[in-house]
Amino acid sequence: MASLGLGGLNVSARRKSVPSRNAAVERRNLITVCRFSVKTLIDRSCFETIDDTSPEFNNFAAILEQILSHRLKGQITWFGYESPRSFWDYIRVACRKVSHNCICSIENMENVGSSRAKGRAWIRVALMEKHLSEYISTALRDFKTTRRFYEDGAIVLGEEANMLAGMLLGLNAIDFSFCLKGEGLDGSYPAVIDYTPYLKFTQSSDSISSDEEELRTLGSSGSEGSTPENIGPPFITDENSWYNKCKRVEQKYRLALEQKGYLEELVRLRENQLSESVSQNKLLLQRIEDMDLAHKMEKEQLEYIIVELQDQL
Repeated sequence: MASLGLGGLNVSARRKSVPSRNAAVERRNLITVCRFSVKTLIDRSCFETIDDTSPEFNNFAAILEQILSHRLKGQITWFGYESPRSFWDYIRVACRKVSHNCICSIENMENVGSSRAKGRAWIRVALMEKHLSEYISTALRDFKTTRRFYEDGAIVLGEEANMLAGMLLGLNAIDFSFCLKGEGLDGSYPAVIDYTPYLKFTQSSDSISSDEEELRTLGSSGSEGSTPENIGPPFITDENSWYNKCKRVEQKYRLALEQKGYLEELVRLRENQLSESVSQNKLLLQRIEDMDLAHKMEKEQLEYIIVELQDQL
């Protein structure tokens, strides 16, 4: 009986661990594919302008939309039913504190009606303003609002949220150009992620060499009467090896270019933060001087009043 009880407990524990494992895998998949999409966007921006027709951008927008919609709570109606929400309902509340934000502009757009379409317009405007990372960081810092809109296990409530704000920072180095009246803002259909660009397999030179050796072995062990049509085409090792070497050099160059753009944007952001801190420090020093002057004047007035009162006595 004791063994049966322990077996039941193990089954129950496994059943509870499956949903948590699935949620963790889902979060990890979305964050990983988001990092890939940011890299492909930065890579594509080196050769052409990113606009609504760019498949890299459309994929990134779909990924970000799914991340911000991950485990988003519904809105409870007067009758107790739960109606679906869009991530825009969260963004327009959590990002109000961003200076010179575009929230009111998005709300007042005439050609954008649904909440989902407004969220997609916000992604485009934030990218053109180079403030998407700032919007996301500000929203995530408002933990009380984030908890109000999202369920437990959401990406924006986990450790992945800090990674999200950091990886979006590199997009500030890209000049985006979008039309806010296109089909991409149509909120009648959900966003679909295309995973195929991130699932391409590149065969290494070592693997090619092993395939060649295996093909030679199979060819030599065949019968003498075998026809040439039964033997696979030979591999050209020199060309393949040089091609793979060029691909590796190109990948290293692109990686260095991405890191350069990211570091330049990070330096620009830190310089802006430093200048803001310096200006705030000057304002505080001026305020302290004004307070000291006011304090001295009040002290002199009080001393003068005390002297007058003493003379009267």
